[in-house]
Amino acid sequence: MVTLQEAKFGLKKLKDSGMRKINFAGGEPFLYPKFLAELCRYCKIDLKLESVSIISNGSLIKEDWLRANHDFIDILGISCDSFQEDVNIKIGRGNGKQIENIFRIRELCHIFNIKFKLNTVVCKYNFKEDMNDFIDRLKPFRWKCFQVLIVKTENDGNNNSLRNANEFLISKEEYDDFIKRHKGQKCLIVESNSIMKSSYLILDEFMRFLDKGDDYTYVISDSILNVSVNKALSQIKWDQDSFKARQGEYNWSNSSLNTSTISCSSQDKNLEW
Repeated sequence: MVTLQEAKFGLKKLKDSGMRKINFAGGEPFLYPKFLAELCRYCKIDLKLESVSIISNGSLIKEDWLRANHDFIDILGISCDSFQEDVNIKIGRGNGKQIENIFRIRELCHIFNIKFKLNTVVCKYNFKEDMNDFIDRLKPFRWKCFQVLIVKTENDGNNNSLRNANEFLISKEEYDDFIKRHKGQKCLIVESNSIMKSSYLILDEFMRFLDKGDDYTYVISDSILNVSVNKALSQIKWDQDSFKARQGEYNWSNSSLNTSTISCSSQDKNLEW
């Protein structure tokens, strides 16, 4: 929704204000592979961020893209809500080949030396599932398990809402039961509704900060393209204590990356898409 020049301008303002890590999420970032690649390179080479990560459902990730851009990515996270294909389809993920694709991407991350991460939203259709065997085989360095969250105007099913997620809701007890079943996984990161609340620093497609608010209603700041980062931040709530409580700070850099030896240009024919 912004131009490449505008995106880079906003990212530079964030870096100048103290940004150390960025995560490209969606939607689905790989719907725009050229744009995504250019921003990953810019963040890693020009801004020299400690960590660049991407969250994807994995369906559009190509080996050629990773081969061309792996030097600019520390972490690749894949959303996987179930290891039963019929459940994935019911939830709305995948076409029956989601699990096969996850193992393919896991292998590519190994080949290209990218940290592999999993995200799971625990909901009505998967909270009874035992995923331990698959997690043991995939060996993600982090496995974030979110409790499905209702946000007013976003997914509460009201007239102005973008979607309706009420059918997916589970209780805190049901979520805790899922977590207890998988507590032996050292990579497990627990993110219940209370932990998620105001703990994420999120920019939308217009480079505006988003805040779920005290009553889980979105609050939107001015765009950092138009105002200072500090002014935009003052318009939303970001709970740094909650950020730390959900282990928001961790070993997020790929130590094998040496950006001082990497040169890149948008005109480099070897990096064409």
